[in-house]
Amino acid sequence: MQMKLKATVVAALTAAAGVALAQDMVVKIGHVAPVSGPQAAYGKDNENGARMAVDDLNAAGVTIGGKKVRLELVAEDDAADPKQGAAVAQKLCDAKVNGIVGHLNSGTTIPASKLYNDCGIPHITPSATNPNLTKPGYKTTWRLLANDNALGAGLAFYAADALKLKRIAVIDDRTAYGQGVADVFKSTAKAKGIQIVDEQFTTDKSVDFMSILTAIKSKNPDGVFFGGMDPQAGPMLRQMEQLGLTNVKYFGGDGICTMDLIKQSAGAKTLDNVICAEGGASLDKMPGGKAWKARYDAKYPGQFQVYSPYTYDAVHVLVDAMKRANSTDPKVYMPKLAETNYKGITTNVQFESNGELKNPAMTLYTYKGDKKIALN
Repeated sequence: MQMKLKATVVAALTAAAGVALAQDMVVKIGHVAPVSGPQAAYGKDNENGARMAVDDLNAAGVTIGGKKVRLELVAEDDAADPKQGAAVAQKLCDAKVNGIVGHLNSGTTIPASKLYNDCGIPHITPSATNPNLTKPGYKTTWRLLANDNALGAGLAFYAADALKLKRIAVIDDRTAYGQGVADVFKSTAKAKGIQIVDEQFTTDKSVDFMSILTAIKSKNPDGVFFGGMDPQAGPMLRQMEQLGLTNVKYFGGDGICTMDLIKQSAGAKTLDNVICAEGGASLDKMPGGKAWKARYDAKYPGQFQVYSPYTYDAVHVLVDAMKRANSTDPKVYMPKLAETNYKGITTNVQFESNGELKNPAMTLYTYKGDKKIALN
């Protein structure tokens, strides 16, 4: 009899827990990044950061408008392709997710941003840095780090003022990101008295740069700026070494500023010549960077690249706005994003009226051996 009573109590408790779980309101956070193709390491890192935020929030317990909430991450792959990016953006709109973190690349984020505006769902990019993203003035678009105006200009100032370089060649991969950051660098460098001795173009799929590097070598530059990503920067550095361009400084934005560049360059001595820029403080200088990174490494060993702290904060910023609005409805909580004052692990997040981050930091890095070292 006693055993039957215990079984009945256990069954009742289990049923009650099941009902409570079923009654939890599900909030879907979309995430988009390339988790296939050459940039998959970036994309997986971003997705990890978003997933870690969802796990942390669920573990802590979230209540919105008096209701217990369970967060779900709806992760999509855009393969860094604008057409696929638009397709998954529409998919997330059709799924009526509550908010979106992404995309990784400017070339996918810019076209996707119009779709998110049309369907009225806020999105926060943790990594797309082309200034054109916020120019349409969409109230659904937010950026969590410095844009290319800061990165390209900062690198040009460093080349001119700290390194006293005079002759620089510029290469870009013709993507929205690569071309954008290269144009800002080029115009700022010219204003600082640097001569742009050559301009060359490639694609974000190329791995053979011998012909354009040979053309550049004939112009005798003391620096090369590359607007693009690390799957191209790594082979380019190896080929620069093969051509004897071992005393030429190599500049790039956050697209090349990864831990994966060490592997991609495969021991090339030219890696030591790299100076790259990231929008944001170094992990050591982020408010919660070091402690967060230790937790990330324990959860996702060997996968950290660049932007996962920003995807982590982006999820929290969306949920913070929902909590302040007492609603998960994008139309209701969206105005609260404009009033964000959130103490994240990357920075104290506040936005300008156009969706740009207020007072964004920028950090320059170089590489020594197998380490990425902050210069400021």
